Amino acid sequence: MKDKKYTYDKKWKIVLLVFAALIFTMSLIYTNNLMKDLRHEEYRRMELWSHAMQSFINSEPDADIGFLFEVLENNQTIPVILVDADNKSIISYRNLDTVKMVKPEYAEQKLEEFRNNGKESFSITDPDGNVLNTIYYSDSLLLMKLQFYPYVQMILIAIFIIMGYVVLNVSRKSEQNHVWLGMSKETAHQLGTPISSLMAWLEIMREEHGETEMFREIEKDVKRLEKIAARFSKIGSKPNLHENELTDCIRNTVTYLKTRIPSTVHIETNINDHGLIFLPLNVELFEWVIENLCKNAVDAIGTNGTIRISLDDAEKHVGIEISDTGKGISKSDFKNVFKPGYTTKNRGWGLGLSLAKRIIEEYHGGKIYVKSSEIGKGTTFRITLKKE
Repeated sequence: MKDKKYTYDKKWKIVLLVFAALIFTMSLIYTNNLMKDLRHEEYRRMELWSHAMQSFINSEPDADIGFLFEVLENNQTIPVILVDADNKSIISYRNLDTVKMVKPEYAEQKLEEFRNNGKESFSITDPDGNVLNTIYYSDSLLLMKLQFYPYVQMILIAIFIIMGYVVLNVSRKSEQNHVWLGMSKETAHQLGTPISSLMAWLEIMREEHGETEMFREIEKDVKRLEKIAARFSKIGSKPNLHENELTDCIRNTVTYLKTRIPSTVHIETNINDHGLIFLPLNVELFEWVIENLCKNAVDAIGTNGTIRISLDDAEKHVGIEISDTGKGISKSDFKNVFKPGYTTKNRGWGLGLSLAKRIIEEYHGGKIYVKSSEIGKGTTFRITLKKE
């Protein structure tokens, strides 16, 4: 079963996305309603403006037209174009770019745009009902800005959520690093005393019973414990890399593992055809990665299956692939398997692959990833290391 931590993480991501979508939807609905009201209000204003124009044109010479002038001058926001009786020539305009409107091509284009924008036009007629002028108008600048408001708001919300998520991730990663560092140092310290005692007892037993195959195997395991303690002691500090032979590192790890895994699980290697391959490696940490991948493969296989280790040697890099015939990994979890705490096992902390990723990518400048996997058929991990 997957670690509950990742279930919680996914739930929080979904909650954040739903929250952002809800805000965007509510903002969009509210803005659309507001724009609808404003469009209606602008229509009413244009209707009043056209009536004022109609009254101004048909007014008696001695009539008081002060109010009409006030109405006509009051339109400071809505773009308007007034054309002649033939509906071809522009007589005047308001709230448009005066510099551009003096250009005939631009003015004609703007008039065509106003004619086809779907808004109702207003006709100015004489007392006999003959059309003298036609008024076309478009949305005000305020309405045009409101169209983009929900999207600007959504972008700002997205930036805020992303920044918050990044800050939380960095903070959590920093906290995890401190926990790992303290845990690894303490583990190395705690292992030191029993390892020393085991070595001493082993020498005493040799003196009493002589050299045997059993003692040699015990000594291998004690030395392996020493390596493990050394590995833990190096977590958190940049290890030194030296030129080492790659196939020899892999071969030593496989030899050690073969006598310590179920006899029904076979490890096959295809690494002898490439000759000697020297790379800048920290042998203890690199062997840990190979060992960890093989042990995970054994857990995935269960009782009966095969692990295959192969190499491909290119000019500037070397690829190592470790394949198994185990239960496989779903594609959605290809990246999750390297996250701290992720595990499908009932025991364990889910740190093995996370540490392997750190060793390969941060310490050795390489790359480790799930190359392929199929549920019920197996998984292939690939490691790529630079030669220089």
